Amino acid sequence: MPGSEPNPKVLAELRALRERLPALTGALVASNDGLLVAHTLPSHIEPNGIAALAASQLAVSHRLVTTAHGGGFHEVVVNGTDGYAVIYAAGWTSLTVLAGPDVNVGRLHLESRPAARAIADHLKPAVAEPGTDRITDTG
Repeated sequence: MPGSEPNPKVLAELRALRERLPALTGALVASNDGLLVAHTLPSHIEPNGIAALAASQLAVSHRLVTTAHGGGFHEVVVNGTDGYAVIYAAGWTSLTVLAGPDVNVGRLHLESRPAARAIADHLKPAVAEPGTDRITDTG
């Protein structure tokens, strides 16, 4: 988030995803309201702008699927002439992956879906146990 260091477990997930998928241009985790959590984007792509765009796309996609089917949102794939932008639900955040036009989309999903679940687990809030001073990670 702005002004703080990225969560090391989330950053490790992003780096591991990029190692498993060399065709990725980069990856980013943002809160559902568009705040940057962590990224592995190249220097020519501005991460805060992508975080805001991902949140907007997530909101529209969530609204579309909820209105059409009444269910929850999982992912949206945007296929452009020069590549893909895929946004996966990840708890209170989203995982956005950017890839070139020649990426194997099946492999992209195969690697990114579990990464999104792991990121959601890493970012689950800690809660106080009732009647104690102990804090428990909900993940």
